[in-house]
Amino acid sequence: MHCQNFVDRLDDILQTDAYADLDASANGLQVGPADQTLSNAVFAVDAAVETIERVADSGGDILVTHHGLSWGGIERVTGRQYARIARLIDNNIALYTSHLPLDGQQELGNAAGVGDVLGVEQRTPFGKIGPEYIGQQGRLTEEQTIGAVQETLQSELDTGGEAVQVLEFGPETVRDVAIVTGSGTDWLDEAIDCGVDALVTGEGKQQAYHRAREAGIHVVLAGHYATETFGIQSLANRVSDWGVETTVLDCPTGL
Repeated sequence: MHCQNFVDRLDDILQTDAYADLDASANGLQVGPADQTLSNAVFAVDAAVETIERVADSGGDILVTHHGLSWGGIERVTGRQYARIARLIDNNIALYTSHLPLDGQQELGNAAGVGDVLGVEQRTPFGKIGPEYIGQQGRLTEEQTIGAVQETLQSELDTGGEAVQVLEFGPETVRDVAIVTGSGTDWLDEAIDCGVDALVTGEGKQQAYHRAREAGIHVVLAGHYATETFGIQSLANRVSDWGVETTVLDCPTGL
């Protein structure tokens, strides 16, 4: 498959252009010639030396990641940036990245995947950033305790052996939830305004504790990596229908 065609199809599915002025990540093709031919696409959460070397060992042509290499531009190709970019170029591996677009994709994205695990219904976009969204909100199929939500995520997510944490400040039973994966406590006020019982995200910030406690809302911290594996897997499943061999790398960080 021609690389430019591959990139164009992903950009269309993910609505990459809609996030161009909203995301520090340079989404789309970050490294590599657009005119090369692709036969083996490898998917991973992070573009790191570990994942790039595993792509090289597998004979992959392109690495598709959620977290790429360019955040607000690259001023110098030294240190870690050099190590990563050199490995890509030396092994003729292209790099495609989708950060916020993959969070916000309402069918294939990260929040959608967490929602599937929890059985969330009646979904609507959540996590507003500019005119776009990076998450979802909806209702659980039945009321349950926040402990039951925690247990479901603990058993279904790749947490790297780490525990799913909960700030238990909400109601006794949970029905309405909002989801923003990764570092999503910046959208805690939006969750409070929406009247949900719990915000499910990856990692927290210190100030979220008292904000959640004072507002009477649960905050579930299920791990940054663990909540952001779904979009990559869903994209790999979609690309597998394009006549390209696909592989998903699992490199959990426990964070």
